[in-house]
Parts: sequence; structure tokens; C-alpha cells
Amino acid sequence: MMQFAWPWMGLMLILPLLVWWGVPAVRAERESALQVPDLHGFDGLSAARAQTRPGLRQLGLFLLWSLLVLAAMRPQWVGEPQQTPSSGRDLILGVDISGSMQEEDFRYAGRYVSRLAVVRELARQFIARREGDRIGLILFGEQAYVQTPLTLDRNTVQHFLAEATVGLAGKATAIGDAIGLSIKRLRERPEGARVLILLTDGANTAGNVDPAEAAQLAKRLGIRIYTIGVGSDGRSRSAFGFPFGGRGSDLDEAALIGIAEATGGEYFRARSTEEMEQIYARIDQLEPTESGGEALRPRKEWFHWPLGLALLCGLSWLIVGLSAERRHG
Repeated sequence: MMQFAWPWMGLMLILPLLVWWGVPAVRAERESALQVPDLHGFDGLSAARAQTRPGLRQLGLFLLWSLLVLAAMRPQWVGEPQQTPSSGRDLILGVDISGSMQEEDFRYAGRYVSRLAVVRELARQFIARREGDRIGLILFGEQAYVQTPLTLDRNTVQHFLAEATVGLAGKATAIGDAIGLSIKRLRERPEGARVLILLTDGANTAGNVDPAEAAQLAKRLGIRIYTIGVGSDGRSRSAFGFPFGGRGSDLDEAALIGIAEATGGEYFRARSTEEMEQIYARIDQLEPTESGGEALRPRKEWFHWPLGLALLCGLSWLIVGLSAERRHG
């Protein structure tokens, strides 16, 4: 719909009419002071001028003024209301990319795939649902590093998550370092909305930070940690596509449970794709996205259209006037 930001500026439309009503009186005074040696030929001149109606020049001036007033009223096109979240969470995904995450013991879309492949796909769907949240991505193996800082751009997080590769940060698992790096990123954010989701298939075998000590620091700072243990209990895929008893996850479940409980979070065990989906759905319930924020209507300014048209009319008028003077000069 169309509306005007400053509709009261429309009162300026009557200004030329007020000026016009005052002009004849001033003109009459000036004409009465005109002295000529012979009044022949001037009979009825004042009466003729008094009867003159606004001509083409006056109408052009009024049109130009109307366009300027219309631009001053700031016409706007207002779109449909769009609901915005009142506030969002600051949520970091800590994803294990150590060597064991290449184990193909998850079945997805009718075939066996690696643990990391399932984590990437389901985390991508999870991120898509987190409208209004600031989401960051930390990848860790032997070392932990920030792949994506906290951002509202979910597409960017999904893009870099899709590029995560097993072994890129080393073969070992530095869970404590991942928690410590997440705390560093979250500690400056508002309290009550700081969350870390830690996905791993192993125990802490590298790094300089003890996971239990990192969890205590997260507790003091009000950061909730949800830990997810990834991997089957000993079923992998053979070269012919059939599952057989193989390497399971080297999870330290006691440590992951302790981390979650210490910070007010929960520990989850994902042995299959279905369980992983249920875990993300459960986290959506525990950490729901905010709703009921202010409804905003996008606005597009259109004042430049009447202003540009007024400028074009004014220039055209000036050019025509100069040409006429040159012809009569």
C-alpha cells in the first residue's frame, strides 16, 4: 500500500493560491503609478488585466510546485508485515572431525555413510530451523578452531559445515579445547541464551584444557552444553555394503554426561540416523526459537520520482524560455 511519511507537508499546496490572490492588488498599485504622455490606447488595459485568468505559465508553475510538495510528503510503498524474533540464542555447534568420524556405520538414504556425513546433513536441517539465532561453528580434532563466528547468516554456517573434512584438524580429539574455545566466543554474549552443542565419537585424547574444568567454567558463566555421543556400538560396513561387527565409538560417556549435567544441559546418544534426528528435535524443544517479536513492514521510499520529474519539468521550462528570448532578442 502507498502512504506518506509527512502528509502535513501537503498544506503547502495552498501557498501559491495565497500568493496569487495577493498579486492583483500589488499589480494595481504599480499600474496606478505609471505615467504616460498619452492615454490613448491604454483604455481598458487595467480592466483587461484584472479579468485575466491563470494561463499556461501559471498552470505550469502550479504543476511544478505540486510535484515538489508531493516529494516533500515522502511517498512510500509499505509491504506486508513481517514478524521478527524478539531475541535469539547464541548457539555454537562443536563438531568432531577426528579420524574416527570417517567410520561408515550410519545408514542414510538407503546406504551406509560416514558419521560426519550424517552429522553434517542433519545439522544443516537443524540450522535451517533456528531462525533468529546467532549460530557459530567450531571444528575440532587434535586442535580446535573457529570455522564460522556467531552470525545470523545461517546459509554461511551451512556452507562451511558442508566443507568440514575428516582429519583436517588432526586424528586425535581435543574436547576440552573445543569447549574452551566455545566459552571464549560465548562469554561476551547476553546471559541466559548461550548454548553449546558438542558432537563427538571419542574421548578427550589431545589438547591443553581438561573437559571437566572447562565445564565448570561454562557453568559459572551460565553456558549450557548439550553433548551428543555419535556412533554405533560396533557395526561398520564391509566392502560389499553389508554390516558386520567392527569398530564402535571410543566414547567416554561418563565424561560427556558430566559435562552436560554440570552446565544444565543433557547428554544424548546417537547410534543411528533416526536417533540423531530425534536428538535435534529434542534440542529444538529444550531451546525453542523465540517468537512474538515486533512486526515490521518493509518501506520503500518513492520521493525521488516526483522530485526527479519536477527537476525535469523545471529544466525543460528554462530551456524553452531561453529559446523564446533568443528568438525575440
